[in-house]
Amino acid sequence: MSLEEKINADLKTAMLAKDEASVRGLRAIKAAIITAKTEKGAGGVLAEDKEMSLLQKLVKQRKESIEIFEKESRADLATKEKEEVAVIEKYLPAMLSEDEVRATIQKIIAETGATSAKEMGKVMGAASKAFARKADNKMVADIVKALLS
Repeated sequence: MSLEEKINADLKTAMLAKDEASVRGLRAIKAAIITAKTEKGAGGVLAEDKEMSLLQKLVKQRKESIEIFEKESRADLATKEKEEVAVIEKYLPAMLSEDEVRATIQKIIAETGATSAKEMGKVMGAASKAFARKADNKMVADIVKALLS
């Protein structure tokens, strides 16, 4: 069963259950899939890695919105975004924990011989390959920065 078929089935279930948060999240995923499938050159088909990067993009957008809403004291809107993040993350593979990421980055730093923040690019290049779709890039960058400074 493709992601799109799974989303459609889950959307029907959520609508029948009147689960508003799930319906919002699933509709957002469905809209993003349809948009991606109709882009020039997509040919109406999405590869699995493209689907996963699409879901990660949706989560990232919502997390950025949550930060903004919390700064502006809009807890009601932040709560809605958090609910949607929870729904979208159900369809993503499990992400690595911060401790696992930190341990792997320490190995990468040792392998590359990086000693200062000037060499962050070298470490990030290796880290992005090691963590492809398994860890949040912002978290990886923050950890690399902390370890190299």
